[in-house]
Amino acid sequence: MADITLEKDLAPASNKKKTWRTRFVRTIKEYKWMYLMLIPGMLYYLCFKYLPMFGLIIAFKDYNIMKGVFDSPWVGFKHFEEIFQSADFYLLLRNTLVISVFKIILGMVPDIMLALILNEIGSRWFKRTIQTISYMPHFLSWVIIYGLALAFLAPADGLINEFLKFLGKEPVDFLTSKSWFRPILYITEIWKEVGFGAIIYLASLSSIDPSLYEAAVVDGAGRWRKIWHVTLPGIRSVIVLLLIIRLGGILDAGFGQIYIFLNARVYEVGDIIDTWVFRRGLEEMQFSFAAAVGFFKSFVGLILVLSANKIAKKFGDSGIW
Repeated sequence: MADITLEKDLAPASNKKKTWRTRFVRTIKEYKWMYLMLIPGMLYYLCFKYLPMFGLIIAFKDYNIMKGVFDSPWVGFKHFEEIFQSADFYLLLRNTLVISVFKIILGMVPDIMLALILNEIGSRWFKRTIQTISYMPHFLSWVIIYGLALAFLAPADGLINEFLKFLGKEPVDFLTSKSWFRPILYITEIWKEVGFGAIIYLASLSSIDPSLYEAAVVDGAGRWRKIWHVTLPGIRSVIVLLLIIRLGGILDAGFGQIYIFLNARVYEVGDIIDTWVFRRGLEEMQFSFAAAVGFFKSFVGLILVLSANKIAKKFGDSGIW
């Protein structure tokens, strides 16, 4: 009797295991081409995102190029203490947060507005033309954009200053002005990325059920009411998703752009954590210190993403996971 009972207990588990394996093999065979397309992306993240995480151990070592990663002495939290005890850190943190938060707000709103405008345009050729023109600057490097900004904002012969001179006013040195530095960053960021950012919202707008607009028309809703009550709720989950992702990189603030535009006169308002790390980590070869700052940024980003995702779920959105 005991043997019969044991066989009965083991049989369901064996069947479940066999069923799971069968479903797994069937799924792989059915979607083999899709899984094959995933391989390059997975290899990219494995090689450039996960394997380099091994290098984080130098944040806890006094890394020496000649000794290598393994033979460099352990120093514990020495570099983290140096970060928080630095006189410049809190100014850099403030600049980074201010610039990043304004970029998130001023970056998402124009993207959404452009997507809504393009969605309302009836002429297909005109819509495609505007969309193509708007996302082309995304493919320009910040060096080229700085050259364009210099052509417009140079104090001697910039186009805007020439216009100010024509009006009888004094020229303004925009690029070295503390009051103008951050607005220039925001404006150039919007001009460069607004078209490309609108693509995601346009894709989500195409998934809204047309019958919702028809029902809104029957209820007497005009164009603005349809946007407010149908369109925006239809892309709310995408807006929340992108906001959560951007919060994860809140301590980045855009190194490439700021490094190109930065100069000694605007360090007080423009110097951020990444430019500080670049100077100390690469120019002064303090690799362990740079790794410690990177570790700190990643930790803060992780906390913000987890918190934002949890808050989004409490308000009824799906979040990232």
